[in-house]
Amino acid sequence: MIDISPDPIFLRVLGFPIYWYGIAYAVGLAAAYWVIVREARFRGLNEELIGTAFIVVAVAALVGGRLYHVIDQWARYRDHPLTAFLPLTVQPDGSYGFSGFTGLGVPGGIITGTIVGWLYVRWRRQDFFRWADVVAPGLFVMQAIGRWGNFFNQELYGPPTTLPWGIKIDCAHRIAQYACSPEFPETTHFQPLFLYESLSGIVGALVLLWLARRRASRLVPGDLLWIFFIWYGLTRFGLEGLRSGNWTFFGVPTASIVTLVFILGGVAALLYRHGPGFPGVRAAELLPEPTAERLTAEDEEDEFWADDDADADDGEEDEDDGGAELPSEPDESRPTEPPSRSG
Repeated sequence: MIDISPDPIFLRVLGFPIYWYGIAYAVGLAAAYWVIVREARFRGLNEELIGTAFIVVAVAALVGGRLYHVIDQWARYRDHPLTAFLPLTVQPDGSYGFSGFTGLGVPGGIITGTIVGWLYVRWRRQDFFRWADVVAPGLFVMQAIGRWGNFFNQELYGPPTTLPWGIKIDCAHRIAQYACSPEFPETTHFQPLFLYESLSGIVGALVLLWLARRRASRLVPGDLLWIFFIWYGLTRFGLEGLRSGNWTFFGVPTASIVTLVFILGGVAALLYRHGPGFPGVRAAELLPEPTAERLTAEDEEDEFWADDDADADDGEEDEDDGGAELPSEPDESRPTEPPSRSG
């Protein structure tokens, strides 16, 4: 069991708290940017377009994620709606104090980020689906790192468990259903749902990167984005049943409905793009030709073995030369005929 009770505050600067939650998402954004830039280079796209686009889409995703979280957890903000949109918290004396934002809903961020990303790419007259394949692995990386902010906030956990990786949740951070009581004492451990989403993000990113390099001949532009929607949707749909106190729609968790739309939409898009909506080109055909400055890992391996073969051939030629019969030197003991004189 994991008995760590982390402090959500990393440090205070002039009295203002800096939260681990914000650090986790900042690191996640930086890692996502790093992956996206390298994927753009791999696909021969103009990486100079990423900077502004990244900021615009990230802001849109943060706004959408925050809005989704506020609706999902409206009971927390209903009495003090100002805290839903400003980094404030209510003090014991009823006054407001700075707290920072500590809540994002990933489905909302995905929806708004995708919409704004599509608008921005169209505005720059770029191919949306090619850029979508660039961004998709970065989304998984962002999710894998950012979810650790939930660990420091002691949130995004499931029901009690006796599994070895169950985490301890302080009484102050528990939802009403699992409030500290004889039934759920302080020693109770809970399912770390944030960890499951983080691990899913790591594996998902690796799978997309592998598909982009080893199965590009079977993919069409945009496939990685649809696979992301299906993968994330399945993960979140499976975990949603373990969460409590969620935003529901006629008794059904709203996140389950949204992620089911992700799954069905992703499957439908893949079937369409590989059927009647086939764009006429495979992803591999759009990759740039390798050059001396830009070789893929497979090309570098082939070149390495080609050099070894060339060295071996040179060695065989040297052995052949060493075995050839050398011309014999003249025998100095034999008399030589004097040169003839002409009259």
